[in-house]
Amino acid sequence: MGRVLIIGAGGVGTVVAKKVAQNSDVFTEIMLASRTKSKCDKIASEIQGVKIQTVAVDADNVPELVALMRSFKPELVINVALPYQDLHIMDACLEAGVNYLDTANYEPLDEAKFEYSWQWAYQERFKAAGLTAILGCGFDPGVTGVFTAYAAKHHFDEIHYLDIVDCNGGDHHKAFATNFNPEINIREITQKGRYYEDGQWKETEPQEIHKPLTYPNIGVRESYLLYHEELESLVKNYPTIKRARFWMTFGQEYLTHLRVMQNIGMTRIDPILYNGVEIVPIQFLKAVLPNPGELGENYTGETSIGCRIRGVKDGREQTYYVWNNCSHQAAYEETGAQGVSYTTGVPAAIGAMMFFRGLWRKPGVYNVEEFDPDPFMEQLKLQGLPWHEDFGLDLEL
Repeated sequence: MGRVLIIGAGGVGTVVAKKVAQNSDVFTEIMLASRTKSKCDKIASEIQGVKIQTVAVDADNVPELVALMRSFKPELVINVALPYQDLHIMDACLEAGVNYLDTANYEPLDEAKFEYSWQWAYQERFKAAGLTAILGCGFDPGVTGVFTAYAAKHHFDEIHYLDIVDCNGGDHHKAFATNFNPEINIREITQKGRYYEDGQWKETEPQEIHKPLTYPNIGVRESYLLYHEELESLVKNYPTIKRARFWMTFGQEYLTHLRVMQNIGMTRIDPILYNGVEIVPIQFLKAVLPNPGELGENYTGETSIGCRIRGVKDGREQTYYVWNNCSHQAAYEETGAQGVSYTTGVPAAIGAMMFFRGLWRKPGVYNVEEFDPDPFMEQLKLQGLPWHEDFGLDLEL
């Protein structure tokens, strides 16, 4: 049985639905659900030869979610809705007896706070119910955790230094646009930076720490230290790590636009009163910015995301770099979505495949690095995200 319910019909949901449909030997029954059914219908109409059922659902409404799950009877839910909705969907899965997978950790609506504590708290309930919950199965988090697990399994006795590096070397030809949900993206970038070193978390001002790094096929890009949720699970699951950091590239034009929007209050996440109506400035900003799901057609260039690792193997220090480069144009030609949506959606589909094949299935709540990385790494090559590795190089960090 491979009955799957996909919740979310944005750019990532588009990729997940199309990748799941490409693997109809694993996924035998597919339903795509979103608050707006017409979005689901559009995606389904673009998929030839595989029937996808579509339905409207409010992912904030647990009874509505439970009713849908009991009606369709999926074995797994792939949650690519908003991070604010993770707990509602997990609650519904527990009530309806359905397994769960997502791509980003829960985040409260009224605070830009990224941590796994809320979802890890579901461990005993999922275990008691005999259900599996797979957390953070996008690219970062997701593939970066699998890359780390693969390195730990095959190339290191101890990992000491981990740097996750994320470069978007593409050009969408817009004055300003975000590559995924603008509200989530801007909240992530404008929060304080944080990294792990010598057993404690250290905080930085936003974009305070930065340096040029060289990315394969792209070249040198200024890279900024910011906090990303997979650091929390990776330092927990690999206690030999002495330092873990996350770096992302931003162009100066992007940062200038962002600074102006911050200075005039457009990135605020608290409600204000406008003409007698409460609005949240960042949600209004999201409504007027380009839709990330519609950037693909004119997007050129590629992304490069990977892990730069230093540690010990057989008593000797070793450096290791494992990465994927993804062409925006190739992603668009295959799925109609740009590379950032593609690099998130493909791993979600692969994680679901790992579940249905019985390879990533155990009662409880787990991050991706807690499963065997090898079959996932093999599928990355087959599903459109081939990876590369190099040893003994200067990591620049």
